[in-house]
Amino acid sequence: MTVGKVSGRRRQPSLAQLRAFAAVAEHLHFRDAAAAVGTSQPALSGAVAALEETLGITLLERTTRRVLLTPAGARLAVRARAVLGELGALLEEAEAVRAPFTGTLRLGTIPTVAPYLLPTVLTLVHERYPDLDLQVHEELTASLLDGLAAGRLDLLLLAVPLGVPGVTELPLFDEDFVLVTPLGHPLGGREGVSREVLRELRLLLLDEGHCLRDQALDICREAGREGVPATTTAAGLGTLVQLVAGGLGVTLLPRTAVGVEAGRSGRLLTASFAAAPGRRVALAMRTGAARSAEYAELAGVLREGMGELPVRVVSPAGDSGFGR
Repeated sequence: MTVGKVSGRRRQPSLAQLRAFAAVAEHLHFRDAAAAVGTSQPALSGAVAALEETLGITLLERTTRRVLLTPAGARLAVRARAVLGELGALLEEAEAVRAPFTGTLRLGTIPTVAPYLLPTVLTLVHERYPDLDLQVHEELTASLLDGLAAGRLDLLLLAVPLGVPGVTELPLFDEDFVLVTPLGHPLGGREGVSREVLRELRLLLLDEGHCLRDQALDICREAGREGVPATTTAAGLGTLVQLVAGGLGVTLLPRTAVGVEAGRSGRLLTASFAAAPGRRVALAMRTGAARSAEYAELAGVLREGMGELPVRVVSPAGDSGFGR
């Protein structure tokens, strides 16, 4: 029997099917994936099944407890994300052509930045760009970068450097870390503390996945401490400072968070370092984004508006405008 070309036009997957599959590939959970794309779980499952039928390939292994990508599914998930990313770029280009600072801007931010900077960011955006529909998504850094690459997010507000190819950083400011202690701690309220004290303190950390945890560990290593026992961790800074107030240890907070978090309890003190460790916060965008000029302008507006915060504003070239 001779095998020839299949007659008729080849069936093509729909964008809805690709979005459904990409969401499942990212979350490996139908309920979470359905929530991410804003559809029902049965509709999402049907879209993925339709995609499998269209392609003639099994993409997922489904059990009662979990979802796994097949080898073919893992390969095609990369392609699906690329297609959706290009579609997002096309829509972004069309939106940018219409008018600057209009339409939707999907801003992703990390939990250790969002509560302390968003009031300033939202006020500035509403005052300067009233026609811009700003949508905010709070996620961990890895998830934000995935969302940026896939076109699910347009711009990120987070700690840098990221060192990710294809991502351009627009620095905003540098800020110091301070040591937060319970009442009665010998370091509480002191200034000019040496970093070497971190070698012996019981330091409480955020859960894995938070960049602030990694930064704290880096600071400890720089101070000569090889490791920090993770016997007690917290999912957020609010819980972390309550653990400190309860006498379980000390922690490091970015200075922008001190007023909010330490101010909630009368059982906390802060101490400053002689050579303060710190972090840089920036906007991050896809390199070559159609709205890159708008994002650069927005970064400038944010720098101007953050002068009242306890930070050192950074010039566009990346050097601190207020000194180190």
